Amino acid sequence: MGGYLMASFPWYGLDDAFTGPRWLMQVGTSADGTVEHGSLGHGDVPTLKASLPMADPAPDAQRFAVVVTLAHRPVRRSADGTGVLDATSVSSAAWLAGVGLLGSTWPHRIDRSLRQDWLEQQSAIAWDLADNVEGPDWTSLTLPVEGVPTPFQYRESEFGWVLAGTAQDAHIGAYGRGMSAYGLGFSVIKDLGAYEA
Repeated sequence: MGGYLMASFPWYGLDDAFTGPRWLMQVGTSADGTVEHGSLGHGDVPTLKASLPMADPAPDAQRFAVVVTLAHRPVRRSADGTGVLDATSVSSAAWLAGVGLLGSTWPHRIDRSLRQDWLEQQSAIAWDLADNVEGPDWTSLTLPVEGVPTPFQYRESEFGWVLAGTAQDAHIGAYGRGMSAYGLGFSVIKDLGAYEA
């Protein structure tokens, strides 16, 4: 939990309407150790183990939603301190969520030797999609954040769904499978201990 506690921004998760299991995932840091983003899981912990060899699980076999919180960073220094990186944005949150979904739900029927190539290819596609969140591959969806109706960009794929938007103090991304995104709400997590079970 240490990395979560070092963040300078609040963590978002599903609000109290969700009563299922909650679990910690991981945080991402910059070159200087600053916490930039992190994820919190809800529902079933995704597993890549199929019940049958080389079979893909049914879409509703695992029911989970993962919420990604990304710090607002209007200016970010490069790792070597000599330049400036792009500001974080809804697109950044969408890409983190898209890659997270791929890592949780890749097809089991892909030969193990080809999985890395597949992940790299799909990650590039996820970036292209995230770079154009206002484009035709996305639809608008309004969900409550701290009870306030907030616009998100949303898309579905054969692997699950991804959404991204901006709250007052962070960007929020989310991805899931087997749980509908349409009934979700987000809130600031006041006690991370609920995710340590």
